[in-house]
Amino acid sequence: MKSPLLSLPGAVPAEGVDEGVAAHYGDLFREQRALADGTGFVDLSHRGVVTVSGPDRLSWLHLLLTQHVTELPVGQATEALILSAHGHIEHALYLVDDGETAWAHVEPGTQDALVAYLESMKFFNRVEVADRTEEFGVVYLPAGSIAAVPDGAVVRETAHGRDLFLPRASLESYAAESGPAIGLLAYEALRVEAHRPRLGFETDHRTIPHELGWIGTAVHLQKGCYRGQETVARVQNLGKPPRRLVFLHLDGSEVHLPVQGTPLYLASEGEEGRKLGFITTAVRHHELGPIALALIKRNVPLDAELVAGTTAAAQEVVVEP
Repeated sequence: MKSPLLSLPGAVPAEGVDEGVAAHYGDLFREQRALADGTGFVDLSHRGVVTVSGPDRLSWLHLLLTQHVTELPVGQATEALILSAHGHIEHALYLVDDGETAWAHVEPGTQDALVAYLESMKFFNRVEVADRTEEFGVVYLPAGSIAAVPDGAVVRETAHGRDLFLPRASLESYAAESGPAIGLLAYEALRVEAHRPRLGFETDHRTIPHELGWIGTAVHLQKGCYRGQETVARVQNLGKPPRRLVFLHLDGSEVHLPVQGTPLYLASEGEEGRKLGFITTAVRHHELGPIALALIKRNVPLDAELVAGTTAAAQEVVVEP
């Protein structure tokens, strides 16, 4: 979906999976500072929007998701995962229920597979699943924002800010009233600073929730009856995940940031040594400089000095080894 807000002055299009919205509007660090101060909005209308309605929606979703949602209060935000039979992460849903419909936004391009899976699991439950991506776009307001919320808008409010589900036809008028517009790169920089994982960035085909710290926030350990639960319970009770998410401070003298997938090695060994992990997201932060999230082997010492390509990297713990 190409956002109409790409027509705003200074808009530079994002690339890759985030194609369709603005990466920035001309001044990355100014936009980051504004967002950190609680002003402006971020166009996330490239994300998929999926709804589930019907009287059985919450009890049915409870059987499929890693999160406890049978008694989800109206307006309370939550997040949940769908796992494979082996416990690997397949989908991440950012949910809110408005009393009649459960709304979720998901990673760009994943909505078709998600809807297909949900449809295959309906059986005799009184639920209706719909892909609403062509009708609604997501807009993010940072924590502390005093921007007005349009009447009737579905709002998902968290400690990090508010996600608004807005009709696509109203995006331009909303931008005119609630600016300044802030690009996705600023949003991503603050996401990395907050150590928040993102599906398809911090995950690969074998990632399990424990590796990213999604236990507790997206996985409820006191509920059962969902695909992949056995792996979650076994790792939680009997073992440790093979990898862990870390936050990295990168050498600021390097011109280029390491790209996603860049291998990590011990600084003392370099590329001749054993691969210890890889960069998942690297960004430039307005205060911290170049920073990144990465997945590394669980047993890498906490004080190990790492290198990503030619870039030195010092780690901070996100997920305990």
